[in-house]
Amino acid sequence: MLEFLLSSDAIIALLTLTFLEIILGIDNIVFISIAANKLPEHQRSKATNIGLILAMVQRVVLLFFVSLLVSLKEPFYTIDWDWLQVGVSWQGLILLFGGLFLIYKSTSEIREKVEAPSHDENAIKKKKISTLKKAITQILIIDFIFSVDSILTAVGMTNGLHPNSDYTLILMIIAVVISIIIMIVFANPIREFIDTHPSIQVLGLSFLILIGFMLITESAHLSDFTFFGKSVGEIPKGYLYFAIAFSLMVEFLNHRIRKKDK
Repeated sequence: MLEFLLSSDAIIALLTLTFLEIILGIDNIVFISIAANKLPEHQRSKATNIGLILAMVQRVVLLFFVSLLVSLKEPFYTIDWDWLQVGVSWQGLILLFGGLFLIYKSTSEIREKVEAPSHDENAIKKKKISTLKKAITQILIIDFIFSVDSILTAVGMTNGLHPNSDYTLILMIIAVVISIIIMIVFANPIREFIDTHPSIQVLGLSFLILIGFMLITESAHLSDFTFFGKSVGEIPKGYLYFAIAFSLMVEFLNHRIRKKDK
């Protein structure tokens, strides 16, 4: 296992996934802070830290559950028509609907960031939170909502990296734990950086569209999907890593140019 975790593919996947988990966790931090700020000042940091720790626990539990379903590779139903052949399995269904969900969620989030950036924040501000217990309950709900796309992103980034699914599960858990620790320690600086550079968050959401598309193609490939004699091949993860790295490099150069112009 150590040999796998120290391999170049695993390290690149870990770094990329940790970055995406932090980007996806920005809104989580914002909403947790809004809920915590309704409490007396001496309880706010406690509520924020508890909220982020609960987010980590929820995501690890969901990772175990989703990984269990993804490991069910044997088809439970087979379609064998003249023009369509596919073996339907739980793995294929999770990857298919997970990919569709990521594309829908990221597209909706990008539209909301552009057209109504404060909609969700205003909705949470209207909720009455008077005690630490109510704040933790609200934070738990927020954490669960934000955990879904986080888990699907982790599965999309690591699925197929190693034949043993336990190894990829450990890699996903490490990425989630690292990202939560970073958010606990650097919550305010990260939030300020994203507020100053909102294009980073939009870029991160755009990456989810790529990951969603990859999940759909992996679902078709692993289900032996054949349409009029044409099958779907596997897309190497390196293409995804290159696209993300190239986009981040372009964004970094744009940031330097804008900073120089100012």
